[in-house]
Amino acid sequence: MSQAHPRLTAAVIARDEESMLGECLQSIAFADERLVLVDAATRDRTREVARRGGARVAEQAFENFAAQRDAALALATGEWVLFVDADERVTPALRDEVLRAVLQPGGCRGFWIPRHNYLLGHVVRHAGWFPDYQLRLLERSSAHFDPLRPVHELALVDGEVGHLHEPLLHFNYRSLGEFIEKQERYCPLEAERWLARFGRPRPRALLGQPVREFWRRYIELAGYREGLLGLVLSLLLAFYAGKAVWLARRR
Repeated sequence: MSQAHPRLTAAVIARDEESMLGECLQSIAFADERLVLVDAATRDRTREVARRGGARVAEQAFENFAAQRDAALALATGEWVLFVDADERVTPALRDEVLRAVLQPGGCRGFWIPRHNYLLGHVVRHAGWFPDYQLRLLERSSAHFDPLRPVHELALVDGEVGHLHEPLLHFNYRSLGEFIEKQERYCPLEAERWLARFGRPRPRALLGQPVREFWRRYIELAGYREGLLGLVLSLLLAFYAGKAVWLARRR
């Protein structure tokens, strides 16, 4: 394909996502290739749903999120890769903006995309949940993921990076139980990230880190404007910030 019409891969990394993946794949049907990289530990019908939805399926044992995304970059055939999670949806307006950006990137090698986060059925616009930019549209040959960020992974791009305006829709937590379950999974990875960046935390961080996180979420990022939900989310995120420090000290 000529440089004037670069090929686009829409990539999804997934584990046990049979209930969410089908609609995700429908929303990225405009891509030249849809790739689903399945965590080898998957036990549900994610693979079958992906194939039925027209995606190419690959499989890899999970090491961390950064490694999974790097593997998807290596497997993709497009010059550009759009990363979309199974619980995210690309709107028609974002689809059009992505296609315009790929066709005329203006010298950019990647693009940040904002997200609307739906928690317990509500769009949350404060406490750090909006605009929640994600670096998800990448020129494949110019990007890789930071190995020091095994969770809340971040692409490192060799070149200029721009911003899109239309948001991804992220249906990430349908219940507090689901929110807590995911934080429990993320916590050991956050501990690894802490150790890689800062070394073994001091005892005072056991108190200081959760206090700082609560202040940041609830006060600086106006979580209080979300009412009771903002308070609960800020408290839970502060608790798990402290737990990550505690796990890092034990290693």
